Amino acid sequence: MIVRMCGRFDQNDIARRYVAAFGWADAAYRGQARPTCNAAPGTYRPLLHMEDGQLAVDDLYWGYRASWAAEKLPVCYNARLEKVANKYWGRLMKTGRAVVPANGWYEWTGEKGKRQPWHVHRKDREPIFMLALANFGPFKEHKAESGFVLLTADASGGMVDIHDRRPVCLNAADAALWLDPGLPMEQAEMLARSMALGPEEFEWYRVSPELNNAGNDGEHLLLPLPDET
Repeated sequence: MIVRMCGRFDQNDIARRYVAAFGWADAAYRGQARPTCNAAPGTYRPLLHMEDGQLAVDDLYWGYRASWAAEKLPVCYNARLEKVANKYWGRLMKTGRAVVPANGWYEWTGEKGKRQPWHVHRKDREPIFMLALANFGPFKEHKAESGFVLLTADASGGMVDIHDRRPVCLNAADAALWLDPGLPMEQAEMLARSMALGPEEFEWYRVSPELNNAGNDGEHLLLPLPDET
């Protein structure tokens, strides 16, 4: 039984190294969030986006709900790629495409009370670039009015043994194209569908159940359990 899809991710490096891995020489750095091995919803995390033709790194709240939907919808942390063209997500597809760099993400298996976390990462251990939709600017009532969600898609293939969905990850060049504000929404959606890295690019192993507590952090959380082969 799966508990949650991509409810945490591993962002244990500094923003400048993620920008270097992205292939850009520099960016406008405005965030102050520290690296963490256990990034959780409801916290501020650095993401990449384009602003006035320049790559920018800003800290944004992980979670989004439109201001007008406060009494109608819950705060979302993920959004299905299959639904990004609808009215709710369409505006962010046009003006709020972003990328969340990370070293991996977590999935859970097992029943409530016995949840087992898994660390999912690229086989070559290069950073991953997860596609996101974000709303920038100040909020009035709730932090989620100015926040982001991760895009998810069908996990198809080998990853279904831990979850049937996954974050949509692109290589650096395709992720840079995703950020291009001149790329029409329809083409951006096609890019995400056609160029997403497949399960064959990833591997995963079980990690300490200490990760179940969002307040826990430290590199020891990244280590495979002793009985992993």
